[in-house]
Amino acid sequence: MKIAADVLVAIVALLHLYFLVLEMFLWTAPRTRAAFGTTEEFAVASKTLAANQGLYNGFLVAGLAYGLIADSFAFQVFFLICVIVAGLYGAATASRRILLVQALPGALALAAVLLAR
Repeated sequence: MKIAADVLVAIVALLHLYFLVLEMFLWTAPRTRAAFGTTEEFAVASKTLAANQGLYNGFLVAGLAYGLIADSFAFQVFFLICVIVAGLYGAATASRRILLVQALPGALALAAVLLAR
């Protein structure tokens, strides 16, 4: 179960690394705009806000990666809860799709981490 938990935590970390890249570096690219359903004008106007959002995703990646490397149960649980809360908030305020893309993987990883303990 420990291996499955580690794999799920790594997947969540990689997802957030991908979000970081999209939001910090590719926000105005056509494929990113299509993925987020934004217009070119909106993407240009919100580029700084998106980069800030991407930076926060980077903090989630750092915490999850440290939790894996240090084999820290506390770090993994804390940062997975952060991922889930952010996913729930995003689903309530931006798009319900965030439940599937962010909150669900975080919840599955958290369940696996707790079961592996």
